[in-house]
Amino acid sequence: MTAIQAQPPTILIVDDDFPIVSLCKAFLEEAGFAVLGTDGSSEALKICTQHKGPIDLLLTDLVLPPPGFQLASATNQFPHVNGLELAVRATTIRSGLRIILMSGNPEKELAGQGIKRGTFPFLAKPFDRDRLLALVKNVLAQPATTLGVEKPPSVEIDAEWFG
Repeated sequence: MTAIQAQPPTILIVDDDFPIVSLCKAFLEEAGFAVLGTDGSSEALKICTQHKGPIDLLLTDLVLPPPGFQLASATNQFPHVNGLELAVRATTIRSGLRIILMSGNPEKELAGQGIKRGTFPFLAKPFDRDRLLALVKNVLAQPATTLGVEKPPSVEIDAEWFG
């Protein structure tokens, strides 16, 4: 009788510099992880919504420049957003999703996003294979981050009428 092998954790990598996506993908797949990758937040939101299997971790660059100004709307469900906004949106789509933010200029970009150092798991670029794998394994061993996102109130309490 053979034991059923557990499915490896799935990691979604998002960086506008596609060689970073490829490098992370190679390191993580070699270590036994399942990896999805894209170079934009719009595609990442589509993957979060449409991927049939689990996604355990989002590894995203903080700065994801959009190709043009876009807003979310009924016709554009997947707008281009920065890495922090992507993380917030992705955790509302996928409960239990863990987050790692990465950047090549952490001090400027963390402060520019209003993120206090130590709030999120963070990977400074450039990085090496061992640092990436150690952080990913550590984050996967921790409970998922909620990002302070609450479910929207039900319609019944959206408005109060006074008479």
